[in-house]
Amino acid sequence: MAGMTVVFPGALASLQDKGRSGLRRAGVPLSGALEPAWLRLANALAGNAEKGPAIEFFGGGLQLKAEEVPVLLGLAGFFTADVIGRDGSRRSVTSWRSLVLAPGEQLRCGMTTQGRLAYVAVSGLQAPRLLGSASTYARAGIGRLLAAGDRLEVAAAAAVPAQGLAILPEYDTLPVRVVLGPQADYFDEAALAMFAANEYRVTAESDRMGMRLDGPPLSHRPDKGVEIISDATVPGSIQVPGNGKPIVLLNDGQTAGGYPKIATVISADLPRIAVLSAGQSVRFRVVGVDEAEQAARAREAAIRQQIASISTVFEAGQIDLEAIYAANLVSGIVDAQAEEVRPLLMNVCHAQ
Repeated sequence: MAGMTVVFPGALASLQDKGRSGLRRAGVPLSGALEPAWLRLANALAGNAEKGPAIEFFGGGLQLKAEEVPVLLGLAGFFTADVIGRDGSRRSVTSWRSLVLAPGEQLRCGMTTQGRLAYVAVSGLQAPRLLGSASTYARAGIGRLLAAGDRLEVAAAAAVPAQGLAILPEYDTLPVRVVLGPQADYFDEAALAMFAANEYRVTAESDRMGMRLDGPPLSHRPDKGVEIISDATVPGSIQVPGNGKPIVLLNDGQTAGGYPKIATVISADLPRIAVLSAGQSVRFRVVGVDEAEQAARAREAAIRQQIASISTVFEAGQIDLEAIYAANLVSGIVDAQAEEVRPLLMNVCHAQ
């Protein structure tokens, strides 16, 4: 094992994996990557187990340095980065690919261009596990946010060519699909129609715990009130407090709450709202459970296709020998012994 140093953590950088499942009954949230597909892609590019730990960061600014040995990284998310050499030289790289940092080289991540977060996976990254996961849940002191000077234990990278995705993930603004309930009866038909018809804006108060939305307030039925006896919540629960402004709970959200839940975001679409930046807008579309299940299967199939599309990336000036060997670079060659060619050759000879 060797080390990699966090030169600068940027905003809210932390280690996250698939999450800490099965413990909500004890009040322990899921945590884990807000966009699990991007986590899986980053790890696949770095040669790790798909759902293993990687660095999740918000906005940009994350800067990492390889120390004693070369380090293989996988980048996922919509951002660009610079590789800074020991001599101060720079070269720009795009995301959705792998790269090797030589000893002394640094990766400096730029700002995300779409969405608020991205991932850097490190080949062979070792992270302490607590309650079955390496995910950070900073609110409860389960792990902590990364800080400048932190040393991460990683594996030495072999000399392998860079890999990249041939099928890139899409970043869309389609309506986020929800299933109504479990307390949709706390809202009348007018409020339910307003919820589905209006656009909501992500506020700056949003974090890993939940997305606070601003838009037309949703009125509770007077005979029901604005609170319930606290009951279970899940990532994707949309609570509506007394001010009528929806809150979409995310991975670090509490496991129980006393606000009525008008709807639940389907699992296939929850990452799409989780990655939105403050100021971006979202609309909701009500669907049934059958469509939610079909969407989950379709999302998994798309992720598998993207992982299967990983192939060698060729830098400027590199030659793709396999492509050259597969191409027909010379044409017009014929077999002089072929039946259809011999008469033509005889005619040429007689003409001479």
